[in-house]
Amino acid sequence: MTSKSMRSFAGGLIVAAGVCGAVYFFVPGDATGTSEKLSEDDMKESLASEGYVIHSEKEWEDQIAEAEAIKDKAEAEKETVKEPTEKIIYRTVLTVSKGSTSIDVGKTLQKAKVIKNAYEFSDEVEKKGKANGLRPGTYVVDSEMTTEKIISIIFK
Repeated sequence: MTSKSMRSFAGGLIVAAGVCGAVYFFVPGDATGTSEKLSEDDMKESLASEGYVIHSEKEWEDQIAEAEAIKDKAEAEKETVKEPTEKIIYRTVLTVSKGSTSIDVGKTLQKAKVIKNAYEFSDEVEKKGKANGLRPGTYVVDSEMTTEKIISIIFK
């Protein structure tokens, strides 16, 4: 392409952009192509014929309140009809070897789901001053026992 043809092409682009801009800004446009204005009833009728549901603000709020009342009623019924739940008790045989620490015992008990937190168990042992009183041996403990009971079984 020569420089003269390139200038001609660029000039054509500038003229086309100018014409499009002038038409956009100076010619009155209508999105629908008609100057007919629809009334509120006509708009509702048109939307209803297309399958839309039209509500006033009050109708909408009434429907929301009704839905919340139904939800609250269902939750209240669910609370009153509670099925008896079975409590699961985890039991484990714990073998404490010489050189084990309270955190080791706590982690083992946590893995066996006898206690919830190994670090809290270890802290409780420290508070009671029994950290150095760990007795090696084999013990049977379960999740129904209190932390104090477990500590009294395993520690001196």
